[in-house]
Amino acid sequence: MASSELNERQAELVAQVCRYLKEIHPDAASLQALGARFHISPYHLQRTFKRATGVSPREYAENLRLDDFKTNLRNGARITDAIYDAGFGSSSRLYEQSNEKIGMTPSAYRQGGAGMTIFFSAVPCPLGCLLVAVTERGICKLSLGDAPEALIADLEAEFARAERIHDEQGVGFWVERVIAWLEGWQPNLDLPLDIRATAFQLKVWRQLQAIPVGETRSYGELAAAIGQPTASRAVANACARNPVALVIPCHRIIRADKGLGGYRWGIERKRAILERERQYRQGGQASPNIESHS
Repeated sequence: MASSELNERQAELVAQVCRYLKEIHPDAASLQALGARFHISPYHLQRTFKRATGVSPREYAENLRLDDFKTNLRNGARITDAIYDAGFGSSSRLYEQSNEKIGMTPSAYRQGGAGMTIFFSAVPCPLGCLLVAVTERGICKLSLGDAPEALIADLEAEFARAERIHDEQGVGFWVERVIAWLEGWQPNLDLPLDIRATAFQLKVWRQLQAIPVGETRSYGELAAAIGQPTASRAVANACARNPVALVIPCHRIIRADKGLGGYRWGIERKRAILERERQYRQGGQASPNIESHS
């Protein structure tokens, strides 16, 4: 999206951030520091800046570093001196950045979220605690639990190499949509996702999203629906690895004998969600409450 599509205030903000990054270069500020300095949520700062420039503030700062490195080399500096003078800190930092500029394969990002910026918030919800983590493309993780600390620790373990930023304001829109669904104010969760998966997992997850609200399927039925009737065990594994609760409704999968089976975020939560969906389908408005099933 071109910068001309920004309003005047947003355009001036981006110009100010660019000037500031050039001034403090090579010690580029973090998104959190930039958000605090310019009085804007880090999430919204990232989105606005990328709309205008095509890159994130961090990528813009790294481009400044690369430009300095190249200038230093042209001026006759030794490679080692040019690396440190440009603020890379080590040769490996420079090589990592250079690889990104020539096109890093997607597999490089799957290992611990390297190169990603993730914004997250963990809040109370009708089912205990809800964590929503998003990138600029969409939700990358949505989990349920008893305490925010455990959910945040799980996010940190899964995306150990990503830049993770707690940003309640920026993630608030996503959180409000999920809680509105949990409280029965909207029938579905049609939200953009940014998830890493195998082709088989994506096939299973898309089929899960095709199950109507208030209905359930067995693992065998889901396997048959994707055209692989003997793959029930693989389907179960794909359901267990679903990173976004509710949006990909793995809670709608039950055992062939109609038992609830397992659920990554707790069987009582699964029971409550299915009851909420059953009531919604019957024309009522229900709010799932884990306490009523404990």
